[in-house]
Amino acid sequence: MFVEMGPGLTAEILAAAARAHPQEACGLVIGTGSRVEKVVHAQNVAADPLTGFEVDPATLLRAHREARASGWAVIGSYHSHPNGRPEPSAVDAARTNRAGEIWLIAANGSVRAFRSREVGFEAVQIVEV
Repeated sequence: MFVEMGPGLTAEILAAAARAHPQEACGLVIGTGSRVEKVVHAQNVAADPLTGFEVDPATLLRAHREARASGWAVIGSYHSHPNGRPEPSAVDAARTNRAGEIWLIAANGSVRAFRSREVGFEAVQIVEV
């Protein structure tokens, strides 16, 4: 299984993670199926953005509207683990609420992709197109 990433999107996520450090960066993944066409960066409004993320609700609503207008959808999210590994944490696993969502996690200069399942996540390969 894989996720196709449009040109420059992985670098864009890594740049957002670097700008947000030491806080977690976050945003939304826009596209269709397993193809990511763009990312929408969001303000992290979590109670403690050093250890968690919550996408700004206004950005979430705007992203859904704009994605629909383009024939795309919000198909997942991205966030960073500033002092961790690029893999889902226990908190991430507790927060996933829809099987099939794409989760992109940036840490230590890399981005990894995961697909949420009914329970937990499945690692998937990123293919840059």
